[in-house]
Amino acid sequence: MAGKIREMIDTIIQQRAGGNPMLERIVKTKLILKGINPARFTPQSEDDPTVMACLEQFLQDLQGAPATQGAPTAAVGSGADGEYFHVACSTQTDLAASVAEIAGRLQPCKPAMVLFFAASRFAPDAVGRQMQAAFPGSQVFGCSTSGELMSGRMLDGGMVAMAFHRRAAGDVRVEVVEGLSNDHALHNAFASFAKHYRTPVAAMDPDAYVGLVLVDGLRGAEEQLMETIGDLTDVTFVGGSAGDDLQFSATHVYANGRSYTDAAVLALMRPEIGFSFIKTQSFRSLNKTLRVTWADEARREVLEFDDRPAAEAYADALGTSVEQAPDYFMRNPLGLIVEGEPFVRSPQQIKGGTMSFYCSIREGMELSLLESGNIVQDTKVALEEAKRRMGSISAVVNFNCILRTLELKQKQLTEDYGALFSDIPMIGFSTYGEQYIGHINQTATMLVFK
Repeated sequence: MAGKIREMIDTIIQQRAGGNPMLERIVKTKLILKGINPARFTPQSEDDPTVMACLEQFLQDLQGAPATQGAPTAAVGSGADGEYFHVACSTQTDLAASVAEIAGRLQPCKPAMVLFFAASRFAPDAVGRQMQAAFPGSQVFGCSTSGELMSGRMLDGGMVAMAFHRRAAGDVRVEVVEGLSNDHALHNAFASFAKHYRTPVAAMDPDAYVGLVLVDGLRGAEEQLMETIGDLTDVTFVGGSAGDDLQFSATHVYANGRSYTDAAVLALMRPEIGFSFIKTQSFRSLNKTLRVTWADEARREVLEFDDRPAAEAYADALGTSVEQAPDYFMRNPLGLIVEGEPFVRSPQQIKGGTMSFYCSIREGMELSLLESGNIVQDTKVALEEAKRRMGSISAVVNFNCILRTLELKQKQLTEDYGALFSDIPMIGFSTYGEQYIGHINQTATMLVFK
C-alpha cells in the first residue's frame, strides 16, 4: 500500500490546526521533531508501519477534541510601566537575607504568583521552603540556575524573582511531575489541569492558555517530556532545564515549598492580558547537511552521519580534523531546519567516532551545519519584532542557554545583552537546555506579555 501516511498527516494537521496557519506550523514542527517530516511523504510514498504507528498514537491522544479556533484572545490591558509585573534580585550570600530582600520588594504587590530562579549554592530544601513562606498567599515556584538574568543585568550566584499581579497570572495551576520517566505522572498532571479548568487539555485554546515548564536539567528526559506534552495539548509550554553553575552534580526545581530532582514543574496559566513567544538563536545555515544513519536516541549519541563515523563526517564538513573538531562545537552546532528556522542540537563531546549531543537526535533526521552570528543584535531584532507584533511588551521571562551565556562572557558582551532588557520587567536564567515545542540548545526561549 501507499499514501496512507500522507493521508494521516493531513488529518492530523487539519484536526490539530483547524485552519490556523500558526498552529499548522507548530503541528508540522512537532512531527519533524518526532522524526516525521511531512514534506517527505506524498500520496505515492510507501506505508512504513513504524511511522504509521507513531501517527496513529498522535491521532488518538486528541481523539474527539474539537478543532482549535484561530481567533486570538483580546488583551485586557497593556500592563504599562510594569503595572502587572514587578521584579527583584538579590546578590546576598546568605539565603535568609536574599529571600528577605526579594520579599521586601515584592510582598507589597500582593502577587498571585511568584516565579524565581536561584543559584545552586543555596541549600535546595531551604530555598523552596523559605520562598514559599515569604509569599504565603501566592503560587510560588522556580528552579536552580547557572546564572541569573534581571532587567538590565546578567548575574552569577544570585536570586531573581518576578511577582505576577492577578490579571497577569490569571487563573494558574501548578503541578509537579515526579519521576520524569513515568508517563503516568505527566498524564495525571494534565488530568489535574483539566479538572481545575473544567476543560479537556486537548480542547484548550492556545490563544487563551500558556504553560511554563521547569525541568531537572541532568536527567536527559526533556525530549520525551515535551513530546508527550505536545501530543496531549496544543497549548504552548515554554521553559528551561535547571542548572547548577556548571557543576553537573544536581539540579533542582521548586514548588509547594519543596525541592525536587528527577522532576518537572508545570504551570498552566490563563492570563487576562495578551502574551506571545520569542525563540531566537544566532545562527545561519552553511548549506551543508548531515543525515543521521545510526543513532542512540536514549544516550543522545550519533554514531554515524551518512554511513560514516559521526565525528569524521562532522569534521570533514568543517574542513578540520576529528581532534580539532571540538573547538568548533560552540560556533558550529547542527540544526534541524523547520521552514528555514533552526532547532539547534549542540555537540557535547567526541568519543572515538561517536558524537554526544545536549539534545536527542533520531535516525533519519537531516541536520544542517550552522555558523554563529551576533547574539546581541539578533536578540535585539527578535525583541523589536515581538514589540511590533504585539504593540507593546510589559514583561519577559527569559530562558537563555548556558552556551549563549558562555559565548557572551567570552566576547565580553554580557552588559550589552542585559541592556536590551533595561526598560522591561524581565527575569530569566542560564539553562541546561530550552523548551519550546521541543527541547533545543543554544537558544533563548521567552514568554512575552503585552
